[in-house]
Amino acid sequence: MFAYLVLTQIGERFTMPNIKLTKSSVDKLTPEVKEVFYWDTGLSGFGVRVKPNGLRSYIIQYRNRQTGHSKRKTIGQVGPLLSFSDAKAIASQYLGEVIRGGDPAEEAQSRRKAPKISDLADQYLKTHAIPKKRKNSVKMDISLINRFILPKLGKKFASEISHKDLQNFHNSLSKTPYQANRVLALLSKMFTLSMRWGWRTDNPALGINRFNEEKRHRWLTELELKRLTKALDRHPNQNAANAIRLQLLTGARIGEVLNAEWQDFDLERGVWIKPSHHTKQKKTEHLPLSAAAVELVREIRQQHNQRFLFPSTRIDAPIQDLKRFWKAITKAAELEDYRIHDNRHTHASHLVSSGLSLAIVGRLLGHTNPMTTQRYAHLADDPLREAAEVMARKMGNT
Repeated sequence: MFAYLVLTQIGERFTMPNIKLTKSSVDKLTPEVKEVFYWDTGLSGFGVRVKPNGLRSYIIQYRNRQTGHSKRKTIGQVGPLLSFSDAKAIASQYLGEVIRGGDPAEEAQSRRKAPKISDLADQYLKTHAIPKKRKNSVKMDISLINRFILPKLGKKFASEISHKDLQNFHNSLSKTPYQANRVLALLSKMFTLSMRWGWRTDNPALGINRFNEEKRHRWLTELELKRLTKALDRHPNQNAANAIRLQLLTGARIGEVLNAEWQDFDLERGVWIKPSHHTKQKKTEHLPLSAAAVELVREIRQQHNQRFLFPSTRIDAPIQDLKRFWKAITKAAELEDYRIHDNRHTHASHLVSSGLSLAIVGRLLGHTNPMTTQRYAHLADDPLREAAEVMARKMGNT
């Protein structure tokens, strides 16, 4: 039949009369020197495009009912992955949407431009995390995004992530419950912001139960503390050793210690004024210093006049990392399963066991929630028990 059809060249394409498209007729279509369109007589708007290189594709052509603009959309290539009957069924569905006022080509283009989780993560970092969070918190966010979120969810559309998707993702991280909960909390914040940006209307992370987290209860005994002190005294890097000494004396977070500047200290009053951009709660904190802490800071002051108490070898920058130093110190002090953050627990536990109230210790540590200090509650019984033993000893001596 094709031998009798007359091709008419228009510009860079050939047009042809409408034909009855079937699997058989489509298989017989051959390329011409220009691109050719064959339109089905049975389903108006459904056709096959044949390019000079032989590539054949099922397409639809229609007119947007609101704008009047002619639109064309490719359904898929002719071949084993897309049968003729399936292509025609898809075309019928799309053309039905057009009758109802839809625009399949515009919707497909909008979908291609729709933000993915990778875009959401990028927007979150640029507009929220980097300008508003502490530097260490931003580093943690970036690490969680790169290690967990992007590999699993990065290519998915932000608008299509479901509650079930996040539940399954959270469950897949069950072997590291602490990290799993941090990842879920980060995703929840990202989706909350996506609602404000108009990317979603809901937060799919809401309602997912966190894993139970076993809080660490590791702090140093008096004997271990003595070994740590000796190891600090013997290490050649006394700049780093002084940072650990100040952390032990104040119970401060190591990030607060390393970023401390001389302008933050009032040694006459014996106060460390922690600026809000250094504290976890983003509030300025006034921490009273012990005589030993004041003396330590004064000794450091005599050693250098740089901006930071604990300068690095870089110009105008503090020490960035103590991992190698801390590994050497804990090995020398024979301390097992003891992290640098545990110095904060050591400080608190020795204060509580010495008789100070949980409320006082909580204020020294900068806890805004009293429940955070409750982990040390059992230590508060020790001085009470010692006091109770006084009467028992007296009765035993009668």
